[in-house]
Amino acid sequence: MSAPTVHWETRLFSDPTATPAPASGRGWEAPTYAGIDDQLTDARSRLDRVSARGAYQEVLYGRGVLVDIRPVTQRAFEGEVAAPLGPLAVERNVLEWRFDPRHEARLPIAAYDTRVLVLCQEGFTSSLAADALLRLGIRRATDVVGGFRAWREAGLPVAG
Repeated sequence: MSAPTVHWETRLFSDPTATPAPASGRGWEAPTYAGIDDQLTDARSRLDRVSARGAYQEVLYGRGVLVDIRPVTQRAFEGEVAAPLGPLAVERNVLEWRFDPRHEARLPIAAYDTRVLVLCQEGFTSSLAADALLRLGIRRATDVVGGFRAWREAGLPVAG
């Protein structure tokens, strides 16, 4: 019997010596974390997070765009930021493509200096998402502390 065939793709993703690590810090040189809490702490270390009231003020005076990354079913069940404030619903799985100014699937407002205020349900996923935008060069991206729950509890305008 011969040894089983190992496909190059399998070897590539399971053996750090299979290909040289790129000099850019990607691949095997990318950071690893001691759990999701460690990753969240790292992401938040780059964010200047805003309170729900702070986000409301920025949106009210046209200094930022509120981006709700919650799935449509969650928005339907929990409610949404009131439409007159112009929140954008951009689900998490497409966020980077919609805000990367270099990508063909970008939104018209996508720019490196766009103030993006990411909102999720409780303020955890939004931190990771805002950090991903920062890493794409969207230098003014951040998230809302406490998410939509904090928005609602602060008595800010909601629909549903």
